[in-house]
Amino acid sequence: MAVAPSSERNARLAQLLSRVALGDQAAFGDLYGATSAHLYGAALRILRDAAAAEEILQEAYVNVWHHAGSYEAAKSQPLTWLTTIVRNRCLDQVRRRELATVPLTPEDDDAPRHELPSDAMTPAEMLQAGAEAASVRDCMEALDAGPKQAIALAFYRGLSHAELAAHLRAPLGTVKSWVRRALARMKNCLDRAGDARTE
Repeated sequence: MAVAPSSERNARLAQLLSRVALGDQAAFGDLYGATSAHLYGAALRILRDAAAAEEILQEAYVNVWHHAGSYEAAKSQPLTWLTTIVRNRCLDQVRRRELATVPLTPEDDDAPRHELPSDAMTPAEMLQAGAEAASVRDCMEALDAGPKQAIALAFYRGLSHAELAAHLRAPLGTVKSWVRRALARMKNCLDRAGDARTE
């Protein structure tokens, strides 16, 4: 069984979003099942914190439930639209963290203002992201072959559990178990790496 082409997947996701806009809970469940692994991966890559990524994911799906009717297929692909919602919420949280940890002084008001694009990373973020990217890479390398491949395909190619099972030619239950165990191991590994960096 081959993985559905992206055009078919886009059509299916767009149809699910249309049904969610009408309050179809079953469609919402299907949409979650088809996209949550990819969106969680997007959140985790930005926040580097599994608990925060899960929280953002939950908020994003609440947003989707209430605003699915605003999706316009002519403007973007469904997964792009969903990823943008998650990404924007992640960036908002990163900015809130920065505001909470950087004290402002009276001199800051007199400093020249350099407008950065909204998605631009500060030098500190770039350094942190580099260290964290290395940690993610190391933690990925520590995974067993099956879970590692499942996580990589889910995060970087946006495959759903069913698509992973077809691609890896493995039972759906096995694939779900691989993803669940791999996420737990990644979380523990990244937590340890984060603790080591702060020591």
